Amino acid sequence: MADSALRVRQAAALHRQAVATADAAAAALEAYAPSVADPREQHRLAEQLRVAAAQVAPGWLGAPLDALTPKAPLGGGQPPQFVRLGVAQPLDDVRFPAIVPLLGTGHLTVDASATDPRVFGLLRALLLRLFAAAPAGSLLVRAVDGVGGGAVFQPFEELADAGLMSPPATDRHGLRDVLSEAEKWLRPARGEKSGGRRRRDRVLLVVIASLPELTEGEELRRIAALAQQGPDSGLHLIVAGWPPPPLTAETTQAPLPRTTAVSVRNPFAVVGDPPGGSFGATPDTPWLNAPVFLDEEPPPHLIDAVCQELAAHTAAASRVTLADLLPEPTEELWSADASGGVETVVGHHGDVPLILRFNDLTPHWMVGGRSGAGKTAFLINVLYGLGARYSPDELSLYLLDFKEGVSFAEFVPTQRDRTWLPHARAVGVESDREYGLAVLRELDAEMGRRSMAYKRAGVSRFADLRAVAAEEGRGRPLPRVLCVIDEFQVLLAGNDPTAAEAVGLLESLARKGRSYGIHLVLASQTVLGVEALYAKRDSIFGQFPVRIALPGGGDVLEPTNDSAAGLPLGSAVVNTAGGLGGPRGATRGHERVVRFPDPHADQELLSDLRHKLWGARDPESIPPRIFAGYAHQHLADDPSYRAALAGRAGRPTALVGRIIDVSLSTATFPLDSSPGRHLAILGSQAAGSEVLDAAARSVAACHAPRTARFVIASLVAEGDALAAALAAEISHRQEVVVVDAAGLAAELAADQPGYRVVFGMDAAPPGSLSGLRQLLREGPSRGAHLLSWWRGVRRFGEETGGSMGREDVAGLLFLNVPQSDVTLLLGRPVDWQPRPNRALLHDRHTDRTVTVVPFVRPEGANP
Repeated sequence: MADSALRVRQAAALHRQAVATADAAAAALEAYAPSVADPREQHRLAEQLRVAAAQVAPGWLGAPLDALTPKAPLGGGQPPQFVRLGVAQPLDDVRFPAIVPLLGTGHLTVDASATDPRVFGLLRALLLRLFAAAPAGSLLVRAVDGVGGGAVFQPFEELADAGLMSPPATDRHGLRDVLSEAEKWLRPARGEKSGGRRRRDRVLLVVIASLPELTEGEELRRIAALAQQGPDSGLHLIVAGWPPPPLTAETTQAPLPRTTAVSVRNPFAVVGDPPGGSFGATPDTPWLNAPVFLDEEPPPHLIDAVCQELAAHTAAASRVTLADLLPEPTEELWSADASGGVETVVGHHGDVPLILRFNDLTPHWMVGGRSGAGKTAFLINVLYGLGARYSPDELSLYLLDFKEGVSFAEFVPTQRDRTWLPHARAVGVESDREYGLAVLRELDAEMGRRSMAYKRAGVSRFADLRAVAAEEGRGRPLPRVLCVIDEFQVLLAGNDPTAAEAVGLLESLARKGRSYGIHLVLASQTVLGVEALYAKRDSIFGQFPVRIALPGGGDVLEPTNDSAAGLPLGSAVVNTAGGLGGPRGATRGHERVVRFPDPHADQELLSDLRHKLWGARDPESIPPRIFAGYAHQHLADDPSYRAALAGRAGRPTALVGRIIDVSLSTATFPLDSSPGRHLAILGSQAAGSEVLDAAARSVAACHAPRTARFVIASLVAEGDALAAALAAEISHRQEVVVVDAAGLAAELAADQPGYRVVFGMDAAPPGSLSGLRQLLREGPSRGAHLLSWWRGVRRFGEETGGSMGREDVAGLLFLNVPQSDVTLLLGRPVDWQPRPNRALLHDRHTDRTVTVVPFVRPEGANP
């Protein structure tokens, strides 16, 4: 209690001392009131000063605000250097504008805070004048109002949305943040590099309407340091309530350096000399020798009009375009080297381009955002930015899109535009999980090949391997590989073998890929709830230091990091510390909020860039391998079939579709003399008849003219037209016999070599297939093979002997057959989910099971 009483007495004594000091200062200032001079001389000087004021502070800077209208033009060619504070009145009938230098020169302090109505109005008037007169977007304001709660700045809140003014700081933490930002403004790194884009000239103005309570000596010293260094870096201060009342000896502050000081009296104010100059004719009068009546608060409608116009202009001027992310037009195409990594501009933080890299420190990125948040736009910007900087010899792209969209369709040839992005090696649009798994397998194999190359060269770094290859005069450099997977959670959905293998491959690539120049970008609407990642989440995601959160994509950040909350469209949080946040309100060097453009907003630029990149490619380069999950596959487009028609086929082979791998290899089933070399197509879908038609046509193409015999039978209506068309077509090259059910029974029992092609074999009358089992067992050795479509699995099992005859039909193609039935027929578990436009091909002899896109007839084609 004694200590508390002592502190109270000390505080009271300090208060009395402060009051006495203030009273003494006021009396001294009053004693220095200027003497009355010759009235005629006063009038003459006032007229000269009015003329000078109109020249140095024209329009918004010096005119009475109540005389201006919202239609007065805004902005100017240069930042405003002088600004009006009020009206100086040396005599009752003599007046002239009180003009002081500010931007480009120094600072302004007022010894009363904005709790004084006159200071409150003056600050609003100064802000309005400076914003209205400065070139649009060139003045940035950071506001502090520790006592008034930001009331002074409330009419200007629309400029906060435009990025010209920060929401006012109202406590010590906020003051510290403002001071930290101002200190960064002083750093030399704020300047642009030579040869780069010239930054818009900007000025940072810190306006302190009142210091927060309990502001300590540290913050006050930081303000004084900013005042000393700021003008040389385009930083200026307006501080109301300076010097602050001295609570202790430590907090006693001298006048700020390089500052015009204003002392508020009643009812006028005294304006001190500006930095480096003097208002008076003699050094013993360091102030303007006339009382100044400060400007009153501007009309609200005037502030509103100026703020609305500035906000609209700033929004248009600050819009980021695709051109802002690309190299300068004067730069040579593909001039960058990928040895140490690849980099591109991903957006603008303020007016500063933000560059992100793929290298050893930031090998992989993770991108999150809700549907419609702009993930596709962001990724396209990144890909075009990289594609414009690095040649296809420096960078290879693997692009996978698992959603129902066309994220990467513009990088591949289309009927409308036959160009493509030369860097693309494989592109999946609406990809299957099997295709994504195939891409990961190829990347893992590439990583293995590079590992062997490291060992042979005796190096351990990607850049060193490229250097060794260059020294040895090898051909093209080894490119870095970037794999972008949009909606990657689809690939890992469920808890099946596909998901398990994909997780294992992803973990391997994420952990070791950086060493081999292989990088990943995983994009998704959410990374939560992926069952296959429960045990691997940290080991995989921990390898992704770069996290990019778009609106609704906060999942990619740490749970305690809410930086992405409330993000507007077209913006993203870029975090290079694995999503880690930090204390609320603290400056985070590892995190930036950037704006990025919609690349399709400028279709002309986008088209020109695509054609420019395509035109610069190696003429011998081939288009990317494309997998479109929604697309049907046709026999006539298959290279193996065209080779067979040209007489370049080997042994007879049934072609049934395209395997879902990176190369979209042809799904084949060879027909040799081995027991069981028959093909059965199972499933009730009518597409079964089309696959059988493609298989028979391809087998016929493998034979020289008139060297094979085909027996064709259709036992169901769905196959009649196809069977007739098939017979008519291959009869030009081979012997063809068309039979009915009775004729089929005879052909099954015959020893004559050739191919029995049966549509709807399950529709054969009971007991009519008595010769089937003997044909299945002995036919291949005599050159007799059966190609058949069965609509029902049960009849097929019954006629072929069930599990006892399992080896008699080596080729099985399943369409819409449930997984349980497939497992029963194969005698082992299988990872298969029937769906449209997909089939499962199993070869018992090679024990190979693959998912394929089956061959169907083109739409509109006549059977």
